[in-house]
Amino acid sequence: MLLKNKNILLCITGSIAVYKALELTRLYVKSGANVKVLMTEASQRFVTKLSFEAISQNKVLDESSESWEKNQDYNHIDIGKWADILVIAPCSANTINKLANGIADNLLTQTVLAFKGKKIIAPAANTNMIENQITIKSLENLKTLGFELINSQVKELACKDVGNGALAEPETIFYKTARELLKEEYWEERSVILTGGGTVEKIDDVRYISNYSSGKMASSLALALYLKGANVTLISTRGHENLIDEIKKVNVQSTFAMYEDLNILIKKVKKEKKKPYLFMVAAVSDYVPEEDFSGKMKKDIIGQTWNLKLKQNIDILSSINKEGLISIGFKAEMDETVATSNANNMLEKKDLDAVCLNVLKDKSSFGTNNNTIELIFKEESFSFSGEKNKISFEIIEKLAKKFVCE
Repeated sequence: MLLKNKNILLCITGSIAVYKALELTRLYVKSGANVKVLMTEASQRFVTKLSFEAISQNKVLDESSESWEKNQDYNHIDIGKWADILVIAPCSANTINKLANGIADNLLTQTVLAFKGKKIIAPAANTNMIENQITIKSLENLKTLGFELINSQVKELACKDVGNGALAEPETIFYKTARELLKEEYWEERSVILTGGGTVEKIDDVRYISNYSSGKMASSLALALYLKGANVTLISTRGHENLIDEIKKVNVQSTFAMYEDLNILIKKVKKEKKKPYLFMVAAVSDYVPEEDFSGKMKKDIIGQTWNLKLKQNIDILSSINKEGLISIGFKAEMDETVATSNANNMLEKKDLDAVCLNVLKDKSSFGTNNNTIELIFKEESFSFSGEKNKISFEIIEKLAKKFVCE
């Protein structure tokens, strides 16, 4: 219930992309939000208001339903007082240009003009209309006035032209809305780097050494941090494929590639005003092949047994310069009797600010959607259990309280 008790006003203009707003409404409602929909007459030529009323479980506001009766909030003034955020999706070129010039000649534009809160615009129009200099200048003007813009997509449009102008995916608009509602001052504009997944160490051109780490925990943390307002970069081998585009993703395979990209990013973020975070969630291989074989090693050449020589891998956490960072390590253990002791040793020896200990068993094993994490600081610890998405929020909330002055 990510957006439980949040009030969202979804405004819909005349565009063939209106049908996507039905899915957007469903995503809002599923997340626990209260949703009210405002439709222009033009938008109702594509989808009837009954469809939105069925999904939102609220009456649609339009020219015919606007009411000024006492204790009613169905008018362009009072509904704005009710809403925590206003989203226009799809937003036509006509509406974009009207809003940029303060024109309020219909119920929707009047409502937007009267609304004092956060406003999001997701444009949808023919390529020639969206890329017209008038529309481009209007969008730039709206951004300077505090509107959040979600860029349209390059796709085949309803007119069969291929170009810019397709409405952003409902999931993209949903997460952008959630970010605006959930972001906090502590995390906003703070850079966060995460590593995730199990590293892949080459044996030959068709074989490798790896582990069962799915990358799910790192991706869950990346999404939670994005929603809280952080500038997130995830360096990962797997598990990030379905993350939204607004989260920067660096796809790597080997430990060495992860180490190189990590060093480059760390040098960049250290110059920033807010102290950056580093979450080392990746399961890095302890050993790598001593020799890199080219091509495919043939079994008739290798023989009955293959004594593959391994050498100890680089320790990324010990090798990188963590000065100026808040560094969080992740420790996976299977033996409960030594798990906490090993995690505390890691905290001290690798000069970390905290360690997240995960004892791999049952529902908390690699690849599952649930986890049990003990967040260990030098002088205290906290336990979290449940779905990875849920405990990701709990972990970063505890970190924000712990390092509030950083």
